[in-house]
Amino acid sequence: HARFDEGGQVRACSLLYPFTDPIYRTPFTESHLPIYRHHLPTLGLKKGQTMRTNYVFVDYENVQVPSLALLKSEHFKVCIFLGANNTKLPVSLFVSMQELGQRVELITLEASGKNALDFHIAYYLGVLSSADPTAFFHIISKDSGFDPLIHHLKTKKIFSARSASIEDMSCLQAQTATSTAQQTIAPIQPAISVEAPKKGGGTSPAHAGLVDKAITLVINGKASKPTTRKTLLSTLHSKLGKDIPAQNIEDVLGALVKKGHVKINGTKVSYANQTQQA
Repeated sequence: HARFDEGGQVRACSLLYPFTDPIYRTPFTESHLPIYRHHLPTLGLKKGQTMRTNYVFVDYENVQVPSLALLKSEHFKVCIFLGANNTKLPVSLFVSMQELGQRVELITLEASGKNALDFHIAYYLGVLSSADPTAFFHIISKDSGFDPLIHHLKTKKIFSARSASIEDMSCLQAQTATSTAQQTIAPIQPAISVEAPKKGGGTSPAHAGLVDKAITLVINGKASKPTTRKTLLSTLHSKLGKDIPAQNIEDVLGALVKKGHVKINGTKVSYANQTQQA
């Protein structure tokens, strides 16, 4: 009997046999692979494999991931879906793609259309889940429209989940939390923590520093300002640093709105200093 976590890692194993050798009732770990190797097919795993394949589908129209550094481990395979307007990729993403080699694939839509990229992701997920039914499928997107699909897949016993960013993938969070040694699977640069303003007006130094930088480089900068929320987030990410998690950029934008520098109306963005100049 085997117990798996959400990312497909074997957490515990007990092989029931008529003899009482105690080693067959110890937790299943990588050190036991030489002993259990001939039993692995009964656990639904390939010989020598302790992690099921994790397919990561990136909705690049919705989430412009800056890097794939967290997905270096061999059990990850990545499909990046590019819309017709996604014609440029950051250098950091290109470099990390080279490190993954054949485990990453770019899928480009030749024509644009409403939900066209979403349908492509659903098609490839269906094809791969049929070919590899024990795999886990991750969709990286902030689009909650994928959630009904995820629910349907789970009713069909297909492991799947949607995450707003690669950093939010539950299997990665579990790995980084359990052991410092597991961080060598996907080394990353320390992220700058941006905390939400505390009640009573308090603001953390890291938060204040990023907000001040955003005001200087984006709000008061001479370059033309983004006119939509999506492009503003992309500009903030570029100016403040691609290594900063997407959620932190969202927090910075929230602080700019709270301070009155930015006003958001639907998807459109306006700026207080533009109003004053007018």
